[in-house]
Amino acid sequence: MQPLRIALAQVAPRLGQLDENLARHRELIAEARDGSVDLVVFPELGLTGYLLQDLAAEVALRLDDRRLTDLAVAADGLSAVVSFVEESADHRLFIAAALLEEGRIRHVHRKLYLPTYGLFDERRFFAAGEQLRAVPSRLGVGLGIGICEDFWHLSVPQILALDGAHLLINVSSSPGRDLAAANEVGLGTATSWWTLMRTYAQLTTSVVVFVNRVGVEEPLSSARFYGSSYFCDPRGQIVAQASDSEDEVLVHDLDIDMIREVRDTWQFMRDRRPETYGELTELLP
Repeated sequence: MQPLRIALAQVAPRLGQLDENLARHRELIAEARDGSVDLVVFPELGLTGYLLQDLAAEVALRLDDRRLTDLAVAADGLSAVVSFVEESADHRLFIAAALLEEGRIRHVHRKLYLPTYGLFDERRFFAAGEQLRAVPSRLGVGLGIGICEDFWHLSVPQILALDGAHLLINVSSSPGRDLAAANEVGLGTATSWWTLMRTYAQLTTSVVVFVNRVGVEEPLSSARFYGSSYFCDPRGQIVAQASDSEDEVLVHDLDIDMIREVRDTWQFMRDRRPETYGELTELLP
């Protein structure tokens, strides 16, 4: 296959400013098309900002909302992953990420795991998703989408890979401690994210991309989102990384054939033994 040109749009969305954020997405999608990008990925809640609290209902979008369908039309000719607050038909709110392809919404992932520790209180405002599936794409590879906390649960990347994903995408709004320096340790720091993503890439022999936002959201919080978006190849090597503070678009030409080469060498997917744990999954509550 020809290399896939993928752009990670590490943006700083304006809290609650849906129209402004939509305009920024359209601008970056147009630039991606001019740069012959095949896939552009935006961070968690890139259309709304993260610390919404009671603003969530005001900026929520139904999947048939004209603003969202117009964005899908604007992305025609490439693929895009965008994240927003979704309002369901029964008026529940979800943190969602949608794959836009061929002028329409092709797939929607609703965040499965909602953190309620530290500055996070997502379950107070959002419902949890109930389904996890990979999706075939116009790119010729399967995509598996997770949202931030989802990838703190090792079953998520495994299930996505088993369901046919070659490219695992995590969209995040992850605040760091100070500058989230590389030598930091502990749950949720840049270092722990790097460790997880490199491990998932190796064990699923997939490409993993992590797209995090930047900026701060005053006055609700002084938390700083630390960016550092990156590509991780199926050998577990980070091959391109954005800065920890700048609003930028990181573009990388991804050698998809490497996935086949690595899977021919590391037969982790082939050699799995579901008969050793199948009964356990049936017994779990």
